[in-house]
Amino acid sequence: MTLQVVNPITPSQRELVKLKKNHLAKTPTIKSQLTSLKNTSGRNNTGKITAYHKGGGHKQKYRKINFYRTIASLGIITSLEYDPNRTANIASVYDFLTNKYFYILAPKNLNIGDIVKAGPNAEAKVGHSLPISKIPVGSLIHNISPKKKKQAQISRAAGTFSQLIEKTSKYGRIQLSSGEQRFLSVDCFATIGIVSNELLFLTNLSKAGRARWLNKRPRVRGVAMNPIDHPHGGGEGKTSGNSLTPWGKSSKGGRTSRSTNNLILKKND
Repeated sequence: MTLQVVNPITPSQRELVKLKKNHLAKTPTIKSQLTSLKNTSGRNNTGKITAYHKGGGHKQKYRKINFYRTIASLGIITSLEYDPNRTANIASVYDFLTNKYFYILAPKNLNIGDIVKAGPNAEAKVGHSLPISKIPVGSLIHNISPKKKKQAQISRAAGTFSQLIEKTSKYGRIQLSSGEQRFLSVDCFATIGIVSNELLFLTNLSKAGRARWLNKRPRVRGVAMNPIDHPHGGGEGKTSGNSLTPWGKSSKGGRTSRSTNNLILKKND
């Protein structure tokens, strides 16, 4: 996958940088794995905005991804597709053992026609899902389940990966892309490889309209507001003071979460 710089014929295309998607299917392959997705625009069940700067955007269908690749399976990649709900690309797989189709996160260097396996007896190859006890130390992995018999939650975004740096008879120690290290049970499953679409961070939307297509609304700085709207607002000229949230709480220093996880050895910086 390479970057595509558009020849600017309009002012909004001067800084536009996007990815070539010629290798991706234009329409979803597995219709049975599509579900409707309601756009809540950041509002909860009472209508109050709980997630700011969301709204509008193009209609989307949610693709059900198989994050439980723990049962023995043998499949072939039938297509690579774009998923509007995540940064990574997805791949459709036909399972020879169950005669069913399902979606997985597409790792880097996975092509149509490749064979992917899952289960305790799978080999350590790109796209194969197997327990950490069967993965060699030093391997790059993604789509990792944090606990035994739980769906994969770690290293699922585009270009992310974790590295297995230590392994014992009971636990394995992985290092995330952020530098965080944590313990996992050797019975947890992970997929070999790096998540696809790793050049996404180099793209540039170039205009506000593209952000609105992606369900992103404008962000207004607090110092540009009135005093009644934000603690940073008001004053003569470009005044600034302490960094506060819209509710007057300090946004610097201190703990932002009270949850603790004894399996996390090193926090990311």
